[in-house]
Amino acid sequence: MAHRRLAEEHLQPKEFAFTAENLAWAQTEIKKYPEGREQSAVISLLWRAQEQSGGWLPQKAIEAVAAMLGMAKIRVLEVATFYTMFMLAPVGRKAHIQVCGTTPCLLRGAEEVFKVCRQRIHHEPFHVSADGDFSWEEVECLGACVNAPMVLIGRDTYEDLTAETFGKVLDGIAKGKPPKAGPQIDRQTSAPVGGPTTLTDPSLFAKGPASARPKEPVLADADAKKPGTTANVHEAPIPKPPAADSSDPRH
Repeated sequence: MAHRRLAEEHLQPKEFAFTAENLAWAQTEIKKYPEGREQSAVISLLWRAQEQSGGWLPQKAIEAVAAMLGMAKIRVLEVATFYTMFMLAPVGRKAHIQVCGTTPCLLRGAEEVFKVCRQRIHHEPFHVSADGDFSWEEVECLGACVNAPMVLIGRDTYEDLTAETFGKVLDGIAKGKPPKAGPQIDRQTSAPVGGPTTLTDPSLFAKGPASARPKEPVLADADAKKPGTTANVHEAPIPKPPAADSSDPRH
């Protein structure tokens, strides 16, 4: 992770140009910034270039973005090599798997997910599988700790994984039928496993007539606006004894 290099020359395409659709999008993106600040669009344009290139960022794409924004190539290369969201070498055609390896995920079984990656994709990260469909890497926290372990694939997260359910995710993607993103167990988003544990009394959500609901004392407007004790009572400061005079020979 410390040494981020562009892919070897034989892997690099000879040229890059945005499609008509992506070019129109890029021009619109650049116009979001005031005159003289167009270079602020560099990350957005690099990301779109990566998407167009199949999930990675060739050197020619970096140079094309630099030309669009009037930036030195080295400046755009600095951005591309700094942010690990940019893949600098080819990735799997169907999916690049980012496996969270931070403490919560490891404690919840991420090592089993890594084993699946090593067995089914490649024993080393940043290598494409033999069929060219998958690649993987270990990343830092992806922000779904309560649903650990989890992976990020493209724009989707797959959470609460086991070796078996992660294998099914890969099977679905390989067949062109990826499973629904999110928790891979029976839970709603990040809600407790097994269903709600609080506010479970049905009467709290009853929609019957008002007369059937328990009556509560009604506050008059004056009572509701009356300040409480803590709002208008202040503790008097406790006076401190005078400090001793260091020049007094008695001290």
